[in-house]
Amino acid sequence: DCEVSPMGTTLEILHTGTVIVDRTLPYHRPGDPPLSWTHAFRGRDDLIAVPVSTYLVENSHGLTLIDTGWHPVNRSRLGQMANLRHQYPVNKADLPEGRAIDEQLEERGIRPRDLDLLLMSHLHCDHADGLRLVREAPRILVSRPEAEGVRASRPMYLPHEWDGVDLRTFSWNTPVGPYGAGYDVFGDGSLVMVAVPGHSRGLCATIVRGKRADDGALDEDRSDRAEGLEEPGREDPRSFYLLTSDAGYGRPSFDQGLRPGVVVSADQAERSLAWACRVEHDPRCLGLIANHDPEVEPGVRTF
Repeated sequence: DCEVSPMGTTLEILHTGTVIVDRTLPYHRPGDPPLSWTHAFRGRDDLIAVPVSTYLVENSHGLTLIDTGWHPVNRSRLGQMANLRHQYPVNKADLPEGRAIDEQLEERGIRPRDLDLLLMSHLHCDHADGLRLVREAPRILVSRPEAEGVRASRPMYLPHEWDGVDLRTFSWNTPVGPYGAGYDVFGDGSLVMVAVPGHSRGLCATIVRGKRADDGALDEDRSDRAEGLEEPGREDPRSFYLLTSDAGYGRPSFDQGLRPGVVVSADQAERSLAWACRVEHDPRCLGLIANHDPEVEPGVRTF
């Protein structure tokens, strides 16, 4: 069994503006026209705006930021076109004043160098654009497969977004998730990056654990326990949220099994989403939090 710290966890969800995309980009349906997610030859009625989230996690190991959202350069149309380059026709940014990640940290009295760690779920533009704003964070990490994916799928990334950033990689060190690949950040299961490839090569969901779950939840039929949440033979009694990043975009993903329209592997994306859906039914799970889910309100959750 896993040793449980008496200290709980605080998870704060921050919305750093919205991304405007074709409605088929977050939710792929079999009848969608080919490449409809690019919004080519489609109308205004096919566009939707969804939030762009980042997360502050505070636990006994300190303060961790996950993802960085949009950069303020996107506040002007010309700046946004120059910044998003060939991706501008596919996704557009809307970042109100005061909503960039550095602005929201400053509002909370936090400087980037006060962070203990910055983790990236992946490096698509709406997640990585703010990296330059928090480059002074002492450690900035992304999965090694995602870094390799940047070289393999160049058009899907904008590497200038992390110019001058000391971006380093982590390797899998624990057999969790749908592919038996995860990174236990602190070695105690409190924060675990889980490989959920498909949308991108090195996409990670995040298990954020808090205090011990209610005994009632722990006593429930163990057949409800999802596989891949801890190493085989090691049971963790703590409650948790699963940050799905872009393995699922919102409730239609989880309720209807709709994978993202943008994928490097449809099969992998479907397998990753199916795992997240199973996790939601684990009695220890407090909920799935998708990065772009409009139903998820910003704010603090303590558990």
